[in-house]
Amino acid sequence: MVPRGAYFVPDQQFNMFHNIDRELYTVLVMNLCRDSVESLHCIALWLWLERVGFKKVVTKLLSLPRVLVNELADEALACLGVIHNEKVSPLSTRRNDTPLMQRLIDSELALPFFAKHRLIAVRGLAKLVNEVCMRALKDIMQQAVERKAHQSLADLSLYHQQQQRQHPRQVQVQPPLAARVPTPAPPRVQFGSLPAAAQTNEVHPDDRTIFVTFSKGYLVHEWEVREFFTRLYGNCIESLHMQDVMPNEQPLFARIVCHSPAAIEYILNGNVKAKFTINGKHVWARKFVPKRPKPASPAPPPPPFNLPVSLGI
Repeated sequence: MVPRGAYFVPDQQFNMFHNIDRELYTVLVMNLCRDSVESLHCIALWLWLERVGFKKVVTKLLSLPRVLVNELADEALACLGVIHNEKVSPLSTRRNDTPLMQRLIDSELALPFFAKHRLIAVRGLAKLVNEVCMRALKDIMQQAVERKAHQSLADLSLYHQQQQRQHPRQVQVQPPLAARVPTPAPPRVQFGSLPAAAQTNEVHPDDRTIFVTFSKGYLVHEWEVREFFTRLYGNCIESLHMQDVMPNEQPLFARIVCHSPAAIEYILNGNVKAKFTINGKHVWARKFVPKRPKPASPAPPPPPFNLPVSLGI
């Protein structure tokens, strides 16, 4: 139900509004065959640059030869790596690592800028990914993932044919490890994850846990929750615990234990509560607040012992 005073934009109109963003994303994942999740975060970065004052970044990118778009995407990943690495300081980064981006936007925008404004960038990117990119690009992402899966199967089939020609007497030839197609898994993005140095378990699990709730009547499966957060934020989940219910009942909440408290800040975008849409179903997330047992009240002191007056004391 849409709140009073709010206006919901249908998907078709929303996609039309973001048409050039969709065109650029198509170039990245279909024409340049780049990773679909990394490319989505690149689009988010370029949109964020537009929102902070740099004009027509996406339009300028679309006008460039694809070889330059590919190199600019690599520079965008470098910027994202700095944004999501708390160990990087502005003084430890170089100003000449993004030459194409600086020429594109006619500014001396370099890695120290992203290190200096890390917190603002993290929150802005999370908002754009959740509210814009996942909605405007999800159909293209799905096409890219399916095409990649079909291509992997085709490559495996070609490998088997070559091996059968080379070893006609062998009934079955196992492909090398690199050629085997693993069980499909949600794509992961390394820059979206916290750096390995920050992913420690020294913090108590309760202090790095997100509590998510689901709407009654809209069943959300564990694999949907895991795939959604992994696809958006990389390897951020240490464990996921759905509510224990009877087989014919629907779980209404779950606890997501993250590798680091910093992951919670990134996922919630600095807010107390965040709303997501997982396969058309609304999910609310907030930081987990454990119910800690109350300390036992100290026992009252015993009453003073009064000696009998007859003792003369």
